Amino acid sequence: MALTRDFKQTIAERVEREPEFAKSLLDEAASLFLNGEPDVARLILRDLVNATIGFEQLAAQIRKPSKSLHRMLSPTGNPSMDNLAAIFNALRISLGLHIEVRGVPAV
Repeated sequence: MALTRDFKQTIAERVEREPEFAKSLLDEAASLFLNGEPDVARLILRDLVNATIGFEQLAAQIRKPSKSLHRMLSPTGNPSMDNLAAIFNALRISLGLHIEVRGVPAV
């Protein structure tokens, strides 16, 4: 039988080892939301929260129950835009990121 690793543990270790990986995950989650793939985006955010600040600290920062946050970022979750913005902002601060929005010329 092959040895397997826990996926969450693998993500957490890589985020700790490579801060750029965490930033890339946040960027990918944002891109997925904006491109109409919220299911995958929520799962990436859930893994990123687990690997960085954790749900309890996130709950304290955005003043939402941890259990609600788990539901929001579940495969069937449906977070509001306000909640998503709060989650992204908490992760942004935790990762020490400054986000700059740039327009893309219309084609």
